[in-house]
Parts: sequence; structure tokens; C-alpha cells
Amino acid sequence: MTLISVKEHVGVPKYKQIVASVEDGLTSGNLKKGDRLPSINSIKDRFSLSRDTVLTAFNELKTRGIVESISGKGYYIKSENIAVKQKVFLLFDELNAFKEDIYNSFLNNLDDNIQVDIFFHHFSYDMFSKLIYDSIGNYNYYVIMPANLSRTEKVIDKLPKDKVYILDQIHDELLQYPSIHQNFEKDILNSLNQALKFIKKYKKIVLLFPEKKQPIGMLSGFQKFRKSTKFPHEVINTLEGRTLNKGEVYLILDDQSLIVLIKKIKELQLEIGKDIGIISYNDTLLKEIVEGGITTISTDFKQMGKRLAQMVLSNEHVNIENPNALIVRNSL
Repeated sequence: MTLISVKEHVGVPKYKQIVASVEDGLTSGNLKKGDRLPSINSIKDRFSLSRDTVLTAFNELKTRGIVESISGKGYYIKSENIAVKQKVFLLFDELNAFKEDIYNSFLNNLDDNIQVDIFFHHFSYDMFSKLIYDSIGNYNYYVIMPANLSRTEKVIDKLPKDKVYILDQIHDELLQYPSIHQNFEKDILNSLNQALKFIKKYKKIVLLFPEKKQPIGMLSGFQKFRKSTKFPHEVINTLEGRTLNKGEVYLILDDQSLIVLIKKIKELQLEIGKDIGIISYNDTLLKEIVEGGITTISTDFKQMGKRLAQMVLSNEHVNIENPNALIVRNSL
């Protein structure tokens, strides 16, 4: 049985004919998941091709997830789904409500024949490195959220530079790559300045800044705000053991801490938006409702996902700051 067919003078690149032969074999049922393909050398010799031509075909099939290479054994059928024309490696730091908005918007704005595989590094450099190293050569595009991890450029450098997109946080070392990101320093500073007339109702602004997960730009923006306004301030890294006092307004960067803060306020029988103010980072539907509405500083995550999809589809190489806004609600 002849699995591979390559013809002269048909107007189709020879590597594309190899790809089409495998697709035809899967459609006809002559190839099944687990079947071994003819070796690169056997195809090369039979059709008088260069090794690079055959390898280009196999690599395309590999990036689409149709074949896999097993060291010392050859290439095998991994998937019978030939509808997938391109694959995207999507690496998030963690999953939460707003990351889900990015993900869903990204998927909804891609073509149906593009497959997205999502992974999480959970702020671990070792996990970040392993996931990327294991993915090399298996995807058409790589969308990476480096978070606040350092030295990520050393790992990302192993990927094809024209196939990488940086998402959400951008480090100086990664500016060579296209990105859609937040300017955390500018966004915090501008939003706090916009909210100043509300903040002045309180005696002190408190930033809860756990350094492990949060972008350093947030702290920089906060420090610029307090220097320019001379407003009384405090930076803390945990709410554990914290005594809440009337006249404080809290800037909270993660949702778990927001829940803890609201619980503490309730236990003290204090009133949110009067005795103690709250500004939360990243808007969600729930924050529109909780306690009559939580004031937020937030980027448009759905727009971020949509714009990312447009960049991938058009192979666009630009650096974009995603829009950010202050949404004032009852908690302030």
C-alpha cells in the first residue's frame, strides 16, 4: 500500500503533497492513530527529495498535532483530526475569572480550525521552563504570560521569535516580542488620581501588596501617587493579624484578599464605603453586585483576548497597551 505520493509539475510544493498524502490516508481510513509513517530517508530516496523537504512536511504535521516523533523509532499518527490546521500554545500563570474572560474571548475570535492548548505555570520558574521546553516544535504559535517571573527571556529565547506573543505583563527583556499588555504603573497612578476626590474622604490609603504574584509596576504606580499627593499611606503584604481602623481605604489586588477584607469589615460591624473604603483590581460581574458594588481598577479582558486573536490571525508584530479604566461604585 502506497501511503505517500509526490508528483512532478503539479503546481503544489512537494512537502505539501506529503502532508496531503497523510491527510488522505486518514480520511480514507488507510491510516489510523498509532500507525507508523514511512521513514524520512525512505520517502527522500523514493521521490529524490531533499531531507529538508520531507522534514518540513513532518514538522507541519507535528505542529498540527497529527503526528508525533518517538526518538529512535520514527514518526507515528497521534491524532486523526485533520481539521486542525494550526495549534496555539497558551501559557497562563493561573486561572481566575478574568483570565477565563481572556481565554474565552481569544477562542471566540479565532478560526474554527485553530486548536488552543492551555497550560499554567503557577508562578513557578521551573514549571514555566518545563512547559515551554516540552512544547518546542509542537505548535505554530506561542502565547506566554510571564507574570512577574524573572529570567523568562532565557527560556522564551529557545522558541521561534516570529511565533511568540507576550500577554498581560511585559518585561524590558521581552520588548522584542509582540505583545498585548497592561501598563500597571501608569494604570494605578492614573486611576488613583481620578479617584482622589473619593480617597480624600478617608485618612489613609493602604496597599495590600504580596510581592510573589503581583507586578512591581503596581507598587511603583502607588508610590508615585503617594509622592505626588503626600496622602498618608501604608504598604502591607498580608491582612493576617491586621487591625482595621475607620478612615482607611484599601487597595486590594487579588480576589481572595478582597473576600478576607470584606469578612473582617463585617465582623467589626463597620460600613463599606463609609467607615472603610475598598478599591479592587480587575473587574468581574460579581464585583458589580457585592456590597452594592466594589470600585475597581481594571483593563478590558475581553478586548485583550479579541485583540490577541487578531494579532495571531494576521501575524501582526506590535506592542499594544490594553485600555484600562476606573469604575467607581459604592465601596468607595
